[in-house]
Amino acid sequence: MKAIIIMGSKGDLDWSKKIGEYLKKFDIPYIMRIASAHKVPLKVLDIIEEYENEDVVFITVAGRSNALSGFIDAQTSKPVIACPPYGDKFAGVDIFSTLRMPSGVAPLTVLEPEQAAIAACKIFAIKYKELEEKIKKYQKEKREEIEIDDENIKNL
Repeated sequence: MKAIIIMGSKGDLDWSKKIGEYLKKFDIPYIMRIASAHKVPLKVLDIIEEYENEDVVFITVAGRSNALSGFIDAQTSKPVIACPPYGDKFAGVDIFSTLRMPSGVAPLTVLEPEQAAIAACKIFAIKYKELEEKIKKYQKEKREEIEIDDENIKNL
């Protein structure tokens, strides 16, 4: 079991590292790779093929014109989670290149690194029951944070 984080360029590294930090919280090993569907599509295919016989979830990180997520999803039977970094330059409208996919192509799209890690963990938890417990614990901690915050604000 491992997550394969594939970014479109080195410019996506900081976003990818954030995903990795959350994956570590769930004890999910990961590997980071760089390959552009536009510039080096054959390299993307090689990376997919390298991991195709393993128990993996692909997490794609590409902004602007995100061909990477759909390209990978169309070439693998493994789950693909698209987590495009937010781009201020285009007021976020570049997200549409991730949301609008051709028929038969269906990467899961999330907008935050934490969400990418949670989605990967839930996918792996179908087979690895110890991850199911980690998700339940994480959700419980998030609920407790809200209760603590509510109590603190109530006493102001």
